Amino acid sequence: MNRNGTFNSPFLLGFEHLERLLERTAKAAGEAYPPYNIEDAGGDRLKIVLAVAGFSREELNVTIEDNQLVIRGKQNETADRTFLHRGIAARQFQRAFVLAEGIEVRGAELENGLLAIDLERPHAQTITRTIEIKSRTNAKA
Repeated sequence: MNRNGTFNSPFLLGFEHLERLLERTAKAAGEAYPPYNIEDAGGDRLKIVLAVAGFSREELNVTIEDNQLVIRGKQNETADRTFLHRGIAARQFQRAFVLAEGIEVRGAELENGLLAIDLERPHAQTITRTIEIKSRTNAKA
């Protein structure tokens, strides 16, 4: 079986999941709504802030799906209003962020039309392991 992707080098064994992550990231890059900021919240913490004016807490959903933070919004249309001009459209959105392994979502808060999601990065650990080298000598000498 031939590998025809970006990570087709024989020295990059087991990195197929990175290729899938890059594809998901490229697909999400075309999304423009809602606008967002990513802030350094000090230490090992990050904050994603999305401008979701007009959405209530009940109309927003924050989930983690396969190392991906997914924020969805769906406004409910009310049929009891008649518009003379409609410049503010009720719309739905989905915004996704690929999370590095170990990133924890600590919480989300909606205030003044801004949805803030707190993240925490794992502490980087250097692990050194010694692998025993066995010999295949014939014990029946």
